[in-house]
Amino acid sequence: MEQTDFEKVQKKTERQNAVRKAVTYILLTLWALIVLFPFYWMVLTSVKSYGAYNAEHTPSFFTLSPTLQNYVDAFTTVPLVGYLLNTVIFALLTTVLMVVVSTLAAYAFARLQFRGKNLVFTLFLALMMIPSELVVITNFVTITNMDLRNTMTGLVLPSVTSVFYIYLLKENFEQVPDELYRAAKVDGTSDLKYLWKVMIPICRPTIVTITILKIIECWNSYVWPRLITDDPAYYLVSNGIQEIRENGFGRENIPAMMAAVVVISVPLIILFLVFRRKIMEGVSRGGMKG
Repeated sequence: MEQTDFEKVQKKTERQNAVRKAVTYILLTLWALIVLFPFYWMVLTSVKSYGAYNAEHTPSFFTLSPTLQNYVDAFTTVPLVGYLLNTVIFALLTTVLMVVVSTLAAYAFARLQFRGKNLVFTLFLALMMIPSELVVITNFVTITNMDLRNTMTGLVLPSVTSVFYIYLLKENFEQVPDELYRAAKVDGTSDLKYLWKVMIPICRPTIVTITILKIIECWNSYVWPRLITDDPAYYLVSNGIQEIRENGFGRENIPAMMAAVVVISVPLIILFLVFRRKIMEGVSRGGMKG
């Protein structure tokens, strides 16, 4: 009798777990559809002809006559290749400089001993409380006074450091046992050599993570490039889209606009899909203490 009751309870528990799992998967599927639908709609619109798109009185969720002409127009009507090249150069330069600066600063806060270190780091973190609009105004005045508008230096310079990434790296560096540092110093190893040979290899997932996140941030940057450049030769893809809309295809040619947006979005999507595990691993490691 007891065995029968146990089996009933077990079957009831299994049914409840199955229902919970089914509900969870249904909700996740619905959420995935909601999140992915804009991307589907963007790609769908990009393969519709201009005439077919304007002839639709009600939106169509598929097309029987896709065309790649919009992608041809995206590369021939406007200098999209130039915008992409500028963005790649901007993203790579900014990311390399940011990783170097953030790594050195995080190592100093994590391992070096100097007077007022905790106070300086606290004030440094307080910078995160300053509204970004105020920083943009200050940077704009500084770059303008230095006569660096419409230059790659003016685009890159304000973005070569990040308080958040320094904090993330500092927390990760502090997880490395102090015994390794003391042993290295006994052997006469310099701080820079210890950083290069020990800290960076151990904390590589976090460094890879901030590198990828910075590239994505640079690729999506809009306000600062739009503010500091008015020469199309220095436009990035983000503010180049506005130029395409105003002086390229025209406001009414939505399919061609969507084709340009797809071309701009694909590199980031591929980057995230390839390195998504490293991003999750780096963020989780950076958030652990002890």
